[in-house]
Amino acid sequence: MTRIFALSGSLRVASFNTALARAAQEHAPQDVQIEVGTLHGVPLYDGDLETRDGLPEAVLALKARILAADALLLVSPEYNNGVPGVMKNGIDWLSRADMKAVFGGRPIGIVGASMSGFGTITAQTAWLPTLKLLGGVVYSGGTMMLSRAQNAVDAQGRLTDESAQKALANYLSGFAAFVRAHAK
Repeated sequence: MTRIFALSGSLRVASFNTALARAAQEHAPQDVQIEVGTLHGVPLYDGDLETRDGLPEAVLALKARILAADALLLVSPEYNNGVPGVMKNGIDWLSRADMKAVFGGRPIGIVGASMSGFGTITAQTAWLPTLKLLGGVVYSGGTMMLSRAQNAVDAQGRLTDESAQKALANYLSGFAAFVRAHAK
């Protein structure tokens, strides 16, 4: 069984990216288990806070979930043509939690949902230098950028667009093969 931890970069209750992460659970290949997590409870990074109190419990919990998985799937929104601050903050905290263990050699995929017609292409590209610096092995064999997510996700947060479901399933199939090929 290939285990993937999908981290949503949005805090919104009705987040299209959390909906996409949950859809990944439903559309993953049979031999793939996807666990979904969010960044709720992760404070803004503050070196003084870290020195005084150590790593926040929410960061340690995320670290444990990532370490228990074979791969990390970033489900990243795109805000103002870039990465969302909440998600970057979470990744920054996780790098403090033990950068080599959390990211070093770990297969990482990037998908995302947006209300725009361009999907999350700029955010996905903007993540690459950070993930490279952290030592992650980024999957580049496919893409999944859900454009006009408001038309593809229903009021209950389910991905209902059939072409998006197929694209997600194809991405996950390729990503799972990549993860198996890069098994630690």
